[in-house]
Amino acid sequence: MTDVVREGALQARLPVRELAHACVDACARAAAELAALRAGLDTVPEVWVDDGAVATAFTSERHLLINGRAPVNFAPLSRFWRTADGWVRTHANYPHHRERLLKVMGPADSLEAAFAERSALEVEDAVYAAGGLAVALRTPEEWAVHEQAVELAKRPLVERERLDSAPARVLAPIDGTPLLPAAGLRVLDLTRVIAGPVATRTFALLGADVLRIDPPRMPELPDQHADTGFGKRSATLDLTADRGAFEELLAVADVVVTGYRPGALDRFGLSAEALAERRPGIVVAQLSAWGAYGPWSERRGFDSLVQVATGIAAVEGSLEQPGALPAQALDHGTGYLLAAEVLRAVREQSYDGGSRFVRLALARTAQWLMEGVPDGSAGWLGGLGATGVDTQETAGQGASATYDGPDAWLAEADSGVGRLRYARSPVSFVGGPGDWARPPGPWGADPARWV
Repeated sequence: MTDVVREGALQARLPVRELAHACVDACARAAAELAALRAGLDTVPEVWVDDGAVATAFTSERHLLINGRAPVNFAPLSRFWRTADGWVRTHANYPHHRERLLKVMGPADSLEAAFAERSALEVEDAVYAAGGLAVALRTPEEWAVHEQAVELAKRPLVERERLDSAPARVLAPIDGTPLLPAAGLRVLDLTRVIAGPVATRTFALLGADVLRIDPPRMPELPDQHADTGFGKRSATLDLTADRGAFEELLAVADVVVTGYRPGALDRFGLSAEALAERRPGIVVAQLSAWGAYGPWSERRGFDSLVQVATGIAAVEGSLEQPGALPAQALDHGTGYLLAAEVLRAVREQSYDGGSRFVRLALARTAQWLMEGVPDGSAGWLGGLGATGVDTQETAGQGASATYDGPDAWLAEADSGVGRLRYARSPVSFVGGPGDWARPPGPWGADPARWV
């Protein structure tokens, strides 16, 4: 592995640069290993991780321009509010979350006074009970003894499970340039916001046919969809009324990725076990904010809120003035980890069989960050490296350069939503793709069928 360390990228009190580097490195290694297997190579292609590219990609939503217009990443009511005894942070980017927040706290023009009259925990409980999102600022010590944190600590960073003894699916050989390790794979993308779409955007980069499916009455935020929609197609499907259409898609899918609250899709037969029963040999990946266990398992959550609950906001700022990481690193980092683990599961399934299940949570990634991510940790991260072929060793100190900003890792393209400036993917290996094959289109504009 060759590194280019660029000073000034993702600077923070916590080791966010190391986390970002490790997650992208793990993903690139998994992609290179799958490429080596499918191309019949004797050695795994060299992986290149450039910290400037990583820093730019981890803030991709900030670099996006649509016809020269900067994106809207946070709505006005998504912010910190001072309470009677501390702080809470709210998330109200989606209209239904905004409505639920205002239902509890009153009119938008009097929110500051309303928050100031209540304790942080009182606001947290009341807003969540109404289906909104508000999280009280906690110190790392307070979070460590919280029941949800205790449950998280019992689990590994990445949970993996072999669900059955389904036969192996032989992957077709690949050749040519660029090497596309995910070529021919069909990925059903049932995710929203950032982490899940970052993972599936990476599968599209690597050649997979990625079809994002959303409920027809829950449109994604347009700027967010543009940033994470590269290489993918977007369709709407009512899983109740159009169940037959979904089953046709599932019948030939290789991977299903879900990003809703644990259990929220079970009524549609989308638990890992139910999917494996209908499509033996499938790889199922589940992503959530708080994890699939503990008292907060059914709560909604976003990166910014997880930072507040777990003590990150207190470390990056203080109890008097909370701060934030220089990027939504929990989202992006978890997204690349999920991509790495799915690629690994696909590779292992191809020679060892079995339906596979992978599960990650933003709050567990936050715990890893708070524990201190060791520099160079990607070598052990996720158990990656056992490929059946020799790994090309190119370790060493790498080159050092000054980070001069994101321009070197930005590109432009015309799309169905306008002229885009965007961040290129940081996932890179020798012979691999340098960019997505297609730009994003409008949300829900594609038919719900495979290419």
